[in-house]
Amino acid sequence: MNYTECIHYLEKEVGFGSVPGLERIQALCDKLGNPERELSVIHVAGTNGKGSAVAMLSSILKEAGYRVGTYTSPHLDRYNERFIINGQQISDDDFAKEITLMKNICDELAEEGKDVPTLFEIVTGAAFHYFAEKKVDILILEVGLGGKYDATNIIPHPLLSLIMSISIDHTDFLGDSIEKIAAEKAGIIKKNCPVVLYSQDKIVYNIMWTKSQEMNAPLYSPQNAEVHISSQTLEGTVFSVKTDLLNLLDLKLSMLGDYQIHNCITVLEACAVLQKNGLFLSEDAIRTGLKNARWAGRMEICGKNPLILLDGAHNADGILQLAASIQTYFEHKKVTLILGVLGDKEYTKMAECILPHADTVILTEPHSERKLDVFSLARSISSHKGMIYTEKEIETAYEKALSVTPADGIILCCGSLYMIGAMRTYILNR
Repeated sequence: MNYTECIHYLEKEVGFGSVPGLERIQALCDKLGNPERELSVIHVAGTNGKGSAVAMLSSILKEAGYRVGTYTSPHLDRYNERFIINGQQISDDDFAKEITLMKNICDELAEEGKDVPTLFEIVTGAAFHYFAEKKVDILILEVGLGGKYDATNIIPHPLLSLIMSISIDHTDFLGDSIEKIAAEKAGIIKKNCPVVLYSQDKIVYNIMWTKSQEMNAPLYSPQNAEVHISSQTLEGTVFSVKTDLLNLLDLKLSMLGDYQIHNCITVLEACAVLQKNGLFLSEDAIRTGLKNARWAGRMEICGKNPLILLDGAHNADGILQLAASIQTYFEHKKVTLILGVLGDKEYTKMAECILPHADTVILTEPHSERKLDVFSLARSISSHKGMIYTEKEIETAYEKALSVTPADGIILCCGSLYMIGAMRTYILNR
């Protein structure tokens, strides 16, 4: 199959959907010769902040001289974004080779009467095979959904389990309480493998501590980090941090957002634990890596006059953190909000968090079968006192925003990664 045929196979023949369990991905990897066992892995879970942590860590490790693979999901524009080695996406040809191999194995499994892997499991199997073939020194592996039953969780012995911020999301798969969700995320903790945990509420921390004790896994968390912010502008953040494991002054973080400071502190704790366990990371590599780290679609500036800002916040906690950042950077600016959400999210709560920061609101629809239509979204925010427009098409929503936003104003797009991905592609090609 060529690249286009591979996409058709994945999306039309296999189709979207998530089924818990590790049997299918394990059967696929067994036929591949278990490439997942050849890789040195940093496994990253959490509700929010996973992608940002991957971006920071990969940048730091690259600066330290390692050949670093990153596997993330979902993509914003193309599947190639999910497979990266030292900043370079997988080629179309290599992607086609990997997915063709996966299809052949899936056909074998079907002939044997076994369940065929899901789309995410097929792509994850391809990732394990690709990164093992390319002999990366370290693979930073992002969990797709949850942890315990996620396809990435067949790795046997990670260098580190990194668990970022945990909040309510994907309740249909992970459970309807923070305790149930935390227990699912804790499923990536492996016997005798160190764990670094984002500074969490006590209820989440205790669940992780209990699981770590059960697995004899050392647990580290910057719960009492001392942080001093020297400056916070659109050029980046300069801050100092001290924990039990580290003491770093005047770090420069280019990724924007109040929430990125907390993500960064967790990544720095992870670096300290990796060092403690024998991985060489110089302070220069850490500083330069943070300064150079980028993550598309997270407080990403895509234009000026007016300032165009894309953020992939797509659940209530993510939107709340975004709202705090809007106050920090744009307190006295006119904000036009382009909002598109999925129907299975806490969209009313999301809107309540972000609408007070918007002067004008334009509602649109993500490119997803799970989208919430603009009319249902409009009914849920009917109490908003500002101007509200409805534009089903993402492109027309953006053009409308340009027409109503002053040159010194802000156009903020958020609510869904599907919407952000399509919007980003349109803006960059416009």
